Order: sequence, then C-alpha cells, then structure tokens
Amino acid sequence: MHDQALAPFDPLADPRKLAWFGECVRRRLTTHPAVEQLCSEGAEVFLVKGFLKRRDCKDLVEAINRKAEPSPLYRSPDLPAYRTSYTHHFANDDPLPKSCEQYIADLLGIDLVYSERMQGQRYTTGQEFKHHYDYIETDQDYWKVEGPRGGQRTWTAMICLHQANEGGETEFPELGLRVHLPTGAMLVWNNMTPEGHPNTRTLHAGLPVRRGVKHVITKWFRQEPCRLLF
Repeated sequence: MHDQALAPFDPLADPRKLAWFGECVRRRLTTHPAVEQLCSEGAEVFLVKGFLKRRDCKDLVEAINRKAEPSPLYRSPDLPAYRTSYTHHFANDDPLPKSCEQYIADLLGIDLVYSERMQGQRYTTGQEFKHHYDYIETDQDYWKVEGPRGGQRTWTAMICLHQANEGGETEFPELGLRVHLPTGAMLVWNNMTPEGHPNTRTLHAGLPVRRGVKHVITKWFRQEPCRLLF
C-alpha cells in the first residue's frame, strides 16, 4: 500500500471527497431492504439479488454479442493473457442501457454525471480477468490521462446478465469472498477505505469460466464529473 501520509495532495484524488462519496452510498445501501451486505470488515461489498429482470438481461446480452471486441489489457508484455474477455462500450446515445444506468445511479444515490460509460463483458470457457484493482494508481503514467477525465474511482457496480454453468466467480482474496452471481444480481463495492484512500483489500478477479458463457455489465463512478471519451 502506498504511504498516504507522504503522498502529495491531488485534488482529483481528494480523500475528503472520496470519504464523503463512501459515506453517502454506504448510508443508502445499508438501509435498503433489498440490499445485503456481504462484507464490512476490510472493505464494503453489497449484493442486490434480482436487480434486473431476465428480459432486460437478455436484451443487453444480445447487444454485447453483436459488438464485443477483445477487452483492453487483452495482451500485455508483462502480463500475457491478463484479461481475455470481450468488451462492448455502450454508446452515450444508446437507449438500451439508459434505464439500467439510471436504476443503478438511483440505488447508489450518485448522479450519472459522475459515472463512466457502461461496459458489457463476455467470458467464454477459459477466459478470465486476473486479480486487479478498480481504483486508479495515481503514481502511474496513465493517471495523467485518467485524472482529468473524472478523478479517482469511487464505487463499482457489476450486474450478472448470464452466469456460466461452472466457474466465472468474482473473487476478493483479501476478504475471503468468492461470489457466483445469479442472473440479474448486482454486486457493488467501495474501492476506497472509509477515510477515502485506495483500499488494497478490494483486489478482485473474474475467475476462469470452466463451462458455458458469462455476461456482465460494469458501471464505475468517479470523484468528479466524468469526461471519458472513446
């Protein structure tokens, strides 16, 4: 973990704002009757079963299958086959994901202006996304691009549209948590600590699919209004 006390202050990764986002969403989720808290020690992870109807899931799966391309990080000189899924970036003017995105934002209590464009991912047998963090490493070169686009990531929301027959679980090894999401369920987690610093215990992976196909959509939220362009 980086020494936060020695790190220079960056207004795009402001612990005060990040802690405030965490508190606002935490308060909503812990009092919502349809939300189950899976983890509170070490990190905050929540589950919402039946978040999307099967008809909506089917429509989104069909959209992903039509336009999916190899995911970013599909190849890496240091980590070959690090992320072997296929991804579809939904267009800003695509009406299909709009109601879903608003539904997510309403549950979390975060305005959509703070969110990245929703992504769809498809994992077939043998495909995976190895252990990684969703928060952005501010001491890496890519922060110079990502920082001005919306600052640090706060919360992640991931919905299972179709679960594989075997494998494909979402694993948080530092939390001792492995979740096999049913179709239509949403997993939500805070990438920050309650104090507003990157939480290394949110390390997670999409484990290899052993049989069948898994489809998910992912929505990330930022500290500042998001200006992502694709």
